[in-house]
Amino acid sequence: SFAYVTIKDRLPQILTKVIDTLHRHKNEFFEEHGEKGVEAEKRAISFLSKLRNELQTDKPVTPLEDELADAALWNQYLEYQRNLSSGNGEPSWFQSPWLYVECYMYRRIQSALAQSPPIDNFDVFKEGKAQNFFESQQAVIALCTYFQELLKNIKDLDEKQLKGELFNLLQVALWGNKCDLSFSAGEDSSQKSSPLECLQDLLPYILVNDMEKLWSLLIDAKERMTDKSIVRVDIILDNAGFELVTDLVLADFLLSSKLADEIHFHGKSIPWYVSDTTKHDFNWTIKQLQSANHMWMSRCGINWEGNLKKGVWIFHDHMFWTLPHEFSSMAKVAPDLYADLQKSNLLLFKGDLNYRKLAGDKKWEYSVPFYQALNKFHPAPLCSLRTLKSDIQVGLKPGQGEKIQAAEPEWMISGKYGIVQFDATV
Repeated sequence: SFAYVTIKDRLPQILTKVIDTLHRHKNEFFEEHGEKGVEAEKRAISFLSKLRNELQTDKPVTPLEDELADAALWNQYLEYQRNLSSGNGEPSWFQSPWLYVECYMYRRIQSALAQSPPIDNFDVFKEGKAQNFFESQQAVIALCTYFQELLKNIKDLDEKQLKGELFNLLQVALWGNKCDLSFSAGEDSSQKSSPLECLQDLLPYILVNDMEKLWSLLIDAKERMTDKSIVRVDIILDNAGFELVTDLVLADFLLSSKLADEIHFHGKSIPWYVSDTTKHDFNWTIKQLQSANHMWMSRCGINWEGNLKKGVWIFHDHMFWTLPHEFSSMAKVAPDLYADLQKSNLLLFKGDLNYRKLAGDKKWEYSVPFYQALNKFHPAPLCSLRTLKSDIQVGLKPGQGEKIQAAEPEWMISGKYGIVQFDATV
């Protein structure tokens, strides 16, 4: 399975890069913290080398030993996995659910740094995320230019034109999800050309296309508005870099077109899956755009900073997003987050990891209905925007998955296909 290749090849590769990154910053740690910084770098590298060895030799998964707020929850989850294996030995790297051990590896990277002050706040993936952003400059310029031109006459668009523009920007946000550094093990995955030019060509690759349902939901919510109510959309973010810019443009469009009044963004509280968005990445991206020497890029950045100040954009980073749990256990494990999501009119889940957590990372039949795979996770109407990069997919028409499988055995992991998959069960 793709899970096997991930654990065997991709994860050790990612760990090797992390170790290398720490090593390359040795002088910086020395300049900032003196000998303490160098000692901390050595300590973190020794933790990570041990981790890489455990992974490659299929050692049992061990409890976390740091003092971070979520350590107890992780260790409880390990107990739960031990009980699941019902006497078949300890959960180990190659004998455990893929979602669990992959999340666990990223949490152990965080643990290695947490146990190595004063470099415990260092983001080992920061450079890669920044590089992805800078290498996608042309695509960012094209998107910001398109969007600022659109804003000039957004008030004059009729309903049909507005719907067309929403569909364009939903697709840009969907295909922006191809820029994923954990998938390429940190190799270049920047967006070089404007995605707007090829939307028509990419349409056949959207296997489930529920954009019409999203449009109806937003229009209905708008029509049912009273003086006191607001339409709230939540975007559960995936990658920083170009993908984040596509999400911000979509969010701005929803506000500017009055389809939504408030956008809540949900990012990761620690560096995660190489390129996932943290609060620092979110703010950094807006600052980069603000200070860009391109008129429309900087206009976007200035407006977005304004949205944050006005409180119509809100960023959250709940620790639940970096736990190994499937979303079906959110109501139990993080009732505060679940209650918050219930206030939303629409939840947009970006990317592959969110999809795996929505559907429980099981080897589903392709035609199992999406709502069934969600296993009672229905805080609000929700939609997954993802390009397929792991071997899990539900909600296809009978025979659809088998037909593609026969022609393209790698279809579920190539990032070539996408979905805009909606569920309104609440």
